[in-house]
Amino acid sequence: MTPDQYCQDKAAASGSSFYYSFRFLPHDKRRAITALYAFCREVDDVVDECSDADVARATLNWWRNEVAAIYGGMPQHPVGQALKPLVQQFNLAQEHLLEIIDGMEMDLEQHSYADFKALQLYCYRVASVVGLLAAEIFGYTDRQTLKYAHDLGIAFQLTNIIRDVGEDARRGRIYLPLDELAQFGVHTSDILNAKETEGFHKLMQFQIERAQRYYRQAFEQLPAIDRKAQRTGLIMAAIYRATLDEVVASGCHVLRERVSLGTGYKLWLAFKTWLST
Repeated sequence: MTPDQYCQDKAAASGSSFYYSFRFLPHDKRRAITALYAFCREVDDVVDECSDADVARATLNWWRNEVAAIYGGMPQHPVGQALKPLVQQFNLAQEHLLEIIDGMEMDLEQHSYADFKALQLYCYRVASVVGLLAAEIFGYTDRQTLKYAHDLGIAFQLTNIIRDVGEDARRGRIYLPLDELAQFGVHTSDILNAKETEGFHKLMQFQIERAQRYYRQAFEQLPAIDRKAQRTGLIMAAIYRATLDEVVASGCHVLRERVSLGTGYKLWLAFKTWLST
């Protein structure tokens, strides 16, 4: 199996919304974004699938060395081998790949966030940085596009957090800012024990409105000159916003249910967005 095929299989197996947007890209860009996505999946899996935190930390440190090899050595992992010829071609910054690893490591160090400022750092590392790298791959003329990519990454991660409240709680994690739980009279035990209250639904409405603001802010910052180049990101946004809308439509019972969109609907959204951009 070639490194590129390994990355392709890794991306396809995830079933992620991102995968459906890649199909519309030219070969070189599709190859690059697929390798980047496979990198993100690999380091994320280290944290999610390893029960021993010390082993997970050691593995993330191995990945830091692998990133160094991508930029100046002989990477060992198929994902590293796939990325090596692409990082210079698409101007992918080494520090950004390292920041993604730092973001994944935050899940080992803390299971909750005191306030939104603290959560923002996490969202930046695991999502906005990916958006900035993706913007480089897709291409842009106006640097304002990087502000769009940053904010869209935050919006995506906030959508993930809203959708996955219950799933994360079953792993002992609460990403909703603790000061906002207190603001709406929600206790951490309510989240961990899947207890829906009136305060919880008000809290979730507050989170949904914030995510929607980030989507609007991102779109307002995307220059018209770069809309076509960045339409893969707009496809992702269409799928993620539809997911957020589905959470709302389903009554926001995210403590016990996980909303997901069907494959056919994702493909329809991707095709519709591609044609309209």
